[in-house]
Amino acid sequence: MTRKNISLALLYAAAFLAIQFLAQLLVTMTYMVITRQAVETMPPVCNIAIMVLFSVATIALFLKMSWATASRTYMRSRPWDVLLWSVIASMGAIVPSLFVQGILPEWTGWLKEVADQTNEQLEGLMSVPGGYMVIALLPPVVEELVFRGTVLKCILPRPLPGVSGEARPARSVWPAIFLSSLIFALAHLNPAQLPHAFLIGLLLGWMYARTGSIIPGVAYHWANNTAAYVMYHVYHNPQSLTDIIGTGTRPLLLALLFSLCILIPALYQLNQRMNYVPDAEE
Repeated sequence: MTRKNISLALLYAAAFLAIQFLAQLLVTMTYMVITRQAVETMPPVCNIAIMVLFSVATIALFLKMSWATASRTYMRSRPWDVLLWSVIASMGAIVPSLFVQGILPEWTGWLKEVADQTNEQLEGLMSVPGGYMVIALLPPVVEELVFRGTVLKCILPRPLPGVSGEARPARSVWPAIFLSSLIFALAHLNPAQLPHAFLIGLLLGWMYARTGSIIPGVAYHWANNTAAYVMYHVYHNPQSLTDIIGTGTRPLLLALLFSLCILIPALYQLNQRMNYVPDAEE
């Protein structure tokens, strides 16, 4: 992991954020010109338009510039068991992640304002038709393509496992995974999501390093975001873990125990089943 590679990874992340900003600017200016109304009156459907434009533009740019690649090689290996355990692991990680997020101190000042504003936008997306597409379908593909298939890929040490019969030492991948997870968390631009995004980034980075493909990460990411979407509608916009499992120590401990009984076996199965597929990097 050289300085040049780190700088390149940061540039990829900056490009991701720049596209997001430009998509938001274009849709916002178009709305204001057509309706002659202030940006504060912009309906949630405009946020969906921003997300769709941003997602399509990001995928197109990263593939066109060959910063990321698309390959069917990994899927030809029929990794159905890995994809299944990725989804199961995602389900098992929800409660522990919410628990960790809940025990952290609340943000204050301008950080709290940013978090509240971002959460309002997410709630707006959750509550309108098309929200599932821009919450659970597009982000897993775009974010895995950028942060695992591009950012992490360029800072992972070589050789990759399975290349020329050589195996990378297990410890050598973790500095790169840690850095890419931190970049991933910061790129969300939402202080409230930082702990959750960072922890998930570690797991997604490990999955990419083990397989050389973003597909398992997309499956995990999709399941995670789908669960968030479903919980929003089933529990009517829960603000904390207690809104889902109730108050008291007993329900919390049971929920954590049940979740860990899902998460730990799923991680074990992934560790046993994930194999690096040569020429599958994407």
